[in-house]
Amino acid sequence: MSAAQTLLLAGDPVFADGVDGAVLLIVAVKVLVAFAVLMVSVLFMVWFERKLVSDMQARIGPNRAGPWGLLQTLADGIKLFFKEDLLPDQADRRVFRLAPYLSLVPAFLTFAIVPVGGVIHIGERSTLLQVADPPVGILFLLAMSSVAVYGVMLAGWASGSKYPLLGSVRASAQMVSYEAALGLSVAAVVLVSGSLLTSEIVAEQSGGLPFKWNMFRLGFVPFAIFCLAATAELNRPPFDLVEAEQELVGGFHTEYSSLRFALFFLAEFMSTVVMSAIIVTLFLGGPAGPAPDGGILGAIVPIGWFLAKMFVFLFTYVWLRATLPRFRYDQLMDLGWKRLIPLSLFWLLVLAGMRVDRKYGFAVFAGGALLGLLLIRALQIGRATTEGEVGHAPAFEETR
Repeated sequence: MSAAQTLLLAGDPVFADGVDGAVLLIVAVKVLVAFAVLMVSVLFMVWFERKLVSDMQARIGPNRAGPWGLLQTLADGIKLFFKEDLLPDQADRRVFRLAPYLSLVPAFLTFAIVPVGGVIHIGERSTLLQVADPPVGILFLLAMSSVAVYGVMLAGWASGSKYPLLGSVRASAQMVSYEAALGLSVAAVVLVSGSLLTSEIVAEQSGGLPFKWNMFRLGFVPFAIFCLAATAELNRPPFDLVEAEQELVGGFHTEYSSLRFALFFLAEFMSTVVMSAIIVTLFLGGPAGPAPDGGILGAIVPIGWFLAKMFVFLFTYVWLRATLPRFRYDQLMDLGWKRLIPLSLFWLLVLAGMRVDRKYGFAVFAGGALLGLLLIRALQIGRATTEGEVGHAPAFEETR
């Protein structure tokens, strides 16, 4: 149990007399504030991505609605709200209408377990700047990341069209490929932190910054694997094969319009914001950072640290979109199954060995790292040999 939870459960009047109206009011306020902040952040994230990509491509970008085009996303949302809501003849009506919500709701539920600050005191009451901190927070995170793909899968299947169906099949295969690597990297965090509570994981990384962050404590490899797997889970470039316009028109949301298309658009960017917050929580200490004790600044500065760290990953996602070309589908599967999953499993075993025997932990770590590099090199050589053998065969153009 984290120190913040001990404080709340032991001496805080909110929990001292059991659940009362004040507790329900605090929870309701936190839910409403979290939802409002998340929605506003999504609106600005859409504007930020469009503006930054336009700058990288020597274009102007949105500049009409509001100062610097800040209200462009709101204008687009209002426009989509008044568009005609189309329903294909061959569609499964109930599932077709339900699918957008299955993509949107898991993103918000995942954000509920993210600690964006420390303990704040309001009069005689104290509360965490976190909507919920369940004992199985990490398992809840993995469950929600798995449920989110159902919205994409059902949207493609229920549309009654071939291109959305292909997009949904790709989404399912992509989720299976990268969910394992993502789960193993999260298991490394749980192994070192010794808790499934997100607040406890943040508390383990506080003090001695930044060298106590899990990004450094775990040897950087689980952090890199988690970032790659999370990008694939989000269907963000260069892993956006689920909605490849050149191949699948628009993928799973080809037949959607009006408000339901806006929900998918909103879910994609909300998931990007939430996953950036999750990365900061698991690997970069969350809101932990130098801050004064007590007072207003003591409550505001940790939030500033959290937002600053999260902004780095939001910028990186946009940067990748403007820079990298899309992977081929075979490259996507190859990276997931042959690279990320073996490497994440191997690194988890190395970390477990270090936890078992701390005396020879460095030797185990160094030997494991060397074996990992040799394994990756062997896989690369084997692939190159296979491609060379295929290359000696008569080319298609020559035989034709």
